[in-house]
Amino acid sequence: MNLALRQGMADANLSPRQLATRVGVTPKTVERWLSNAALVPHQKNRNDVCAALGVDEQVIWPNAIRANIKTGHDREMFATYPYRSTCPTSVWGQLIGDAVNDIFLAGYTNYFVWLEQPALHQTLRRKAESGCRVRFLLGDPNSETTRQREQVEGVALSVSTRIRITLENLEKISSVSGIEARFSAPEDGPNHVSLSVFRFDNDALVTPHLARVVGHDSPMMHLRRSQDGGMFDRFTEHAEELWGRARPV
Repeated sequence: MNLALRQGMADANLSPRQLATRVGVTPKTVERWLSNAALVPHQKNRNDVCAALGVDEQVIWPNAIRANIKTGHDREMFATYPYRSTCPTSVWGQLIGDAVNDIFLAGYTNYFVWLEQPALHQTLRRKAESGCRVRFLLGDPNSETTRQREQVEGVALSVSTRIRITLENLEKISSVSGIEARFSAPEDGPNHVSLSVFRFDNDALVTPHLARVVGHDSPMMHLRRSQDGGMFDRFTEHAEELWGRARPV
């Protein structure tokens, strides 16, 4: 029995029928809510009930509040996208714009950020000049890993061409202190090409690349750091390890 709901109705001097009318449900529905404390109505109905009774939701349906608070290993999972291309460009723009200490783009080509983010050269220049570390980890356009990936993808805009687009854009801001670029080590090529990690302070966008699928068609996770050794740390430590063995462009 939901005693808190019953008490709230009594305090508001509302019968099950009267509450049902205000919320837009049947009296039987209200009776079910009263008889089963574990039964959690839809969010709209909960909002309407709380407004009618003048009671906080956590008092009447505490289970609904607890269900929305992640406490397990997935609590750093801020958002997911079935395709990287379905993540709004505004999300990338906000993460880049809000970063203060660290922007680390560890995709294999990173070329799409130049196409999707207006005035990225100026933005990265300002970030670096204000003390933010800006790093690009790229695949070597002449490596065997790149050649094999081009054969797998079989698209007109090849992997090596996409890397060179990034290199051409980086050349325009190469004189800026605080902007670094490296090629991943040959032995790390397969690990790098199969997983992209883009870090912006305590946020990260992570894309595991599916077989024969280019980056924008692969799924993506938006992680937000909230604990030591969590999902965020696992992926960003992977990227840092590759960076540590990489060579300057």
